[in-house]
Amino acid sequence: MKYFLVLVLIFGLLSVSPARGGDITPATPSPKDRCPVCGMFVARYPNFLATIAFKDGTSVFFDGPKDMFTYYFDIKKYSPSKQQSDIAAIYVKDYYTLKPIDAYRATYVAGSDINGPMGRELIPFENEADAKAFMNDHNGKTLMKFKNVTFAFVKTLN
Repeated sequence: MKYFLVLVLIFGLLSVSPARGGDITPATPSPKDRCPVCGMFVARYPNFLATIAFKDGTSVFFDGPKDMFTYYFDIKKYSPSKQQSDIAAIYVKDYYTLKPIDAYRATYVAGSDINGPMGRELIPFENEADAKAFMNDHNGKTLMKFKNVTFAFVKTLN
């Protein structure tokens, strides 16, 4: 009985945690979709596209990971009816392959000589080896995972 309760608890915790990318096919923005943070038309910047998919089937699009993190850390400001627990998946585009990847598992490079649509940007990679190579080639300053990105750090990119 004790083991059964432990399994039920573990399953329950897993079922309320955000789904990781790959569980949901990311939506594609229309030409009219705007970034909720900066107002830019996101379809014009497909190479830097970031997407937050919600459990209710809706998605929000961003012209880059920096604005996606800004929204993520202050979700109530941009979508008062949403909270982080409503998120089903988050996607960013791998800088080299341009394919959507799980933002939670991506490795990001900050402080490089490559800018996104809104200037300084967190450049995402599916694997750390590519991120390190990019960092060396483009004078990157910081290598980080999703869990290490903070709102205070994102603000320094503006």
